[in-house]
Amino acid sequence: MASTDTTAKATAKHDDLAGLEAGLDALDAVQTHRAPVREILTKKALPPLLAVGLVLLVWQVLVTAKVADETKLPAPSAVWDSLSAMWLKGTLLDVIWTSVSRGLLGFLLALAIGTPLGLLVARVKFVRAAIGPILQGLQSLPSVAWVPPAVLWFGLNDAMMYTVILLGAVPSIANGLVSGIDQIPPLFLRAGRTLGATGLRGARHVVMPAALPGYLAGLKQGWAFSWRSLMAAEIIASSPDLGLGLGQLLENGRNNIDLPGVFLAILLILVVGIAIDLLIFSPVERWVLRSRGLLVKS
Repeated sequence: MASTDTTAKATAKHDDLAGLEAGLDALDAVQTHRAPVREILTKKALPPLLAVGLVLLVWQVLVTAKVADETKLPAPSAVWDSLSAMWLKGTLLDVIWTSVSRGLLGFLLALAIGTPLGLLVARVKFVRAAIGPILQGLQSLPSVAWVPPAVLWFGLNDAMMYTVILLGAVPSIANGLVSGIDQIPPLFLRAGRTLGATGLRGARHVVMPAALPGYLAGLKQGWAFSWRSLMAAEIIASSPDLGLGLGQLLENGRNNIDLPGVFLAILLILVVGIAIDLLIFSPVERWVLRSRGLLVKS
């Protein structure tokens, strides 16, 4: 009789384990499912297009109703005419590339400086106590505040531009990495040390992968600070040696009382920021989430 009960309990436990494994297999199957292209376009591309269309419609209605004078609110067609004129002159892509190339290079430099700085602050208590509050303060400081001293230090050249970008982006990247490392479960770090992953090896194989979500958030914020810092520098500091960027295009529109040109510059700055996020950061973020089983559908 006792043997029969033991056999029944063993069979029930085996069935429970089999059910659990089947459930985990089902979850894995769901996570590897990829949505059709049509579904992706419908869910991800259509809503932004509808939102843009709605904004343009409201904009045109306000212009038609003459809610504001044309010198204060230009028609969408006037902005389109400015865009077409720049395209026909062959200056549109040059203006965009001037700012994008500066922004991306400045961001890469900030990445190279902010990553080891964040690791140092997160892992060395004395360094955190010494410069941790300074990094927090620098992150809250408006980037435009660095333009006047940078001009006095370096003059009107690219070095001034990159200095403003670095001072705006490095604190965000470093603080993002520090936040990601602080959220690592202590068990992961102890397991890494037990397996011999210490020092640079531990940072590469344990700390950085575990802190990746927080680090990625810091990178996105760092790019936002890089782009805003660059625009502030281009608006305030103008020189023929610097070339014509989007920020200078915006300032030229203000000086020439060209409101369609001002709106065009604002829209181009916005489009570039959105494009960088969609083309670079969003795919990386989806890859990180998918690799950790946090993204059900892609």
